[in-house]
Amino acid sequence: MTTTATPTRVIYDTDPGVDDAIALYFALAHPAIDVVGITTTFGNVSVEQAAANALYLAALAGYAHIPVTKGVAAPLAKHAEPPPAFIHGADGLGNLPSRQATSNQLDTRSSAQFIVDMARANPGNITLVAVGPLGNVSLALQLEPQLPMLLRDVVIMGGTVLEPGNVSPVAEANIWNDPLAADHVFAAGFQLTMVGLDVTHKVVTELALFDAIASHQQHPATDTLRHAVAFYADFYSGLHDTIQNKGCFAHDLLAFVYVVAPELFGVDSGVIRVAVDGHANGQTMMNRRAHSNYPQAGWADGRLPTQVCMRVDAQACLALFESTLMDSAWLQPARTHR
Repeated sequence: MTTTATPTRVIYDTDPGVDDAIALYFALAHPAIDVVGITTTFGNVSVEQAAANALYLAALAGYAHIPVTKGVAAPLAKHAEPPPAFIHGADGLGNLPSRQATSNQLDTRSSAQFIVDMARANPGNITLVAVGPLGNVSLALQLEPQLPMLLRDVVIMGGTVLEPGNVSPVAEANIWNDPLAADHVFAAGFQLTMVGLDVTHKVVTELALFDAIASHQQHPATDTLRHAVAFYADFYSGLHDTIQNKGCFAHDLLAFVYVVAPELFGVDSGVIRVAVDGHANGQTMMNRRAHSNYPQAGWADGRLPTQVCMRVDAQACLALFESTLMDSAWLQPARTHR
């Protein structure tokens, strides 16, 4: 796979997590993406496990030079929920039977400070792809209120507008895990795109595809990914009518697919607010009208609209993922990351 365009420089804010691992390897493999840092948060696992997984996944694929940081360990305000070990495994990667020794170490900065430092050093040239709870982004905003002007854009995997939630009838897990941070981020004025369950529940990655990738690549990284997906697929298979064969929703993957191929998505635009308590805790509410003259406060406060992915070409996304991971060049990286 070749590209002539300058790669998009990305900070990946993540809580790996099986679908996070799928997304990371797509991002590392795609020539139009340059991952310049991995910031970690609690969510699918504790933040300590998330950081360990990010270090391991990067090193295993040959990218030990990418800085990895540890970020927030709990929500800004609400009670922390236990990690969903029944979905991702106790270690977040499907309970790996063993791990190879790796030598890369954490960057000593907090995830929020790393985001701010990189944005200040590269104004207008960094895309932040955030696929976990949004505490790191919220804290970065507190450190640097000008962050929305310093970052090129932000792509979030989280939320839902019309699709039922996955932790309540109305809430998606990443937003539900830290709704106050999410509402802060949606209000901040970023060039912001939300890739939520409205599209991720339309794209099923089958275990057979990961079998084929692992067989073709014959590399510890793709073997690890295949193991993790097998565990994840056990949870998802039979849970949704759209999953006919053993497989899973690779939610976080679609955030990176949007970065390189936004034409595969249909996008609506509207102001997003997040419910921060009660039965609707974590709900992403979108103003789908062209005006905001509602009597309830909070809808006419000058918030900028969010681009929300509502439609997707599922087959094209899957084809892009397969062709990208099947390219062997990404497992022997020659690019320079700064």
